[in-house]
Amino acid sequence: MKSYLNLLFLLVVVISPLSLLMAEEARTKPNFIIIFTDDQGYADLSCFGGTHVSTPRIDQMAAEGAKLTSFYVAASVCTPSRAALMTGTYPKRIDMARGSNFVVLLAGDKKGLNPKEITIAEVLKKEGYKTGLFGKWHLGDQPEFLPTRQGFDEFFGLPYSHDIHPYHPRQAHFKFPPLPLLEGEEVIEMDPDADYLTKRFTERAVQFIEKNKDEPFFIYMPQPIPHVPLHVSPAYMKDLPEGLKTSLSKEDNYIDYNARKQLLSQAIAEVDWSVGQILDTLKKHGIDDNTLVVFSSDNGPALGKATPLKGKKGHTSEGGMRVPTVIRWPGNIPAGMANNEIMSTMDLLPTFAKLAGAEVPSDRVIDGKDIWSVIRGEEKSPHEAFFYYKANSLEAVRSGKWKMHLKRQGKKKKITTILYDLEQDIGETKDVSKAHPEVLKRLLAYGKAFEQDLKLNNRPAAFVENPQPLKKIK
Repeated sequence: MKSYLNLLFLLVVVISPLSLLMAEEARTKPNFIIIFTDDQGYADLSCFGGTHVSTPRIDQMAAEGAKLTSFYVAASVCTPSRAALMTGTYPKRIDMARGSNFVVLLAGDKKGLNPKEITIAEVLKKEGYKTGLFGKWHLGDQPEFLPTRQGFDEFFGLPYSHDIHPYHPRQAHFKFPPLPLLEGEEVIEMDPDADYLTKRFTERAVQFIEKNKDEPFFIYMPQPIPHVPLHVSPAYMKDLPEGLKTSLSKEDNYIDYNARKQLLSQAIAEVDWSVGQILDTLKKHGIDDNTLVVFSSDNGPALGKATPLKGKKGHTSEGGMRVPTVIRWPGNIPAGMANNEIMSTMDLLPTFAKLAGAEVPSDRVIDGKDIWSVIRGEEKSPHEAFFYYKANSLEAVRSGKWKMHLKRQGKKKKITTILYDLEQDIGETKDVSKAHPEVLKRLLAYGKAFEQDLKLNNRPAAFVENPQPLKKIK
């Protein structure tokens, strides 16, 4: 009996410090939060020069962290941009550059992100992270493709854009079903009141933080706004012009898209409030200094502004794919820095993996790079070139300050080239290709080599038979 007690005492002495060490290691792993808005342009933040909006909380976030002024998404529309963020991979490489019958996935689409792909959530989950998604998914609405099958412990949100609903202006053509709101894999509401979505997703993210504050967590909060139709909660409608209030009050079994276009500043103000709620919750629970927060957008503006950039959503001009991005981690990212190195959403997966002590998938090509030292201002961008795709078509290549556009003209798709110096001409107005033929040749070679690589190293999307729109089970 005495020897048994001695052995038990020895085990307690050995295991207790080990358990404490493991618990401490879990606490010191950084938390990660990605706030990803929809169709917010380069100038749709006041800290990026926007005078038509007011974003004091995001501005404060930038003052306490860094503005990334050459930060790119991998596509200028929803689905491919989000696929790249989740997988660290160019959309064309994983056959997610478009939906099966449209530029993005639609309701009841047979196509979705392949469950064999490895998402940021899955990478972090292997390291003990709790993972939650609150907002818009848009990588497949069939059960096989939902976030809960891609590494997320919790999902409260929409399977796709909130305009994929019966009130769409082109409903006679699309014939969209009612919009579902999901909790996990269960539809809990049909056609939820979209005026409250920003608020509801924010509240759920706050609850998730409070529930998991003592262990590492990853939150992906893809807000549906400011994608049209614009919606804001009643608190942000108080000071609207009377005429606009009257137009909105007349909505009955339809949505007045034209009237709602006037809500841009209010919608972005509520997004700013949402960011403030997240930051305040981190501070309240003493985990502010151990949480890396990224704010960005999925592509350029549909209604907003991309000044001084050219282009908008759907374009491979800078305004379509260079997005307003702020990153904050007190004590780890120098405060008040404007960082103009080339970085992209694809870089977040390998960067988060490094910071969490996780492994980047080694059995497949990951296009993103570890940019932690770049974010801190210690190194240059690891990207020799960045590639701009519209669906599956390569339309531009950037290397350093140079950007080459490929223009396909005529029935034979004859290719002509245009070269811009983005340092001198951020608005892409002056073709300097004749003065720099050697640069043009180098960028053409980058594009040709990358296209060849995509042919040799690609992975399929996934498809289901007999897809059905999601419905609430009564």
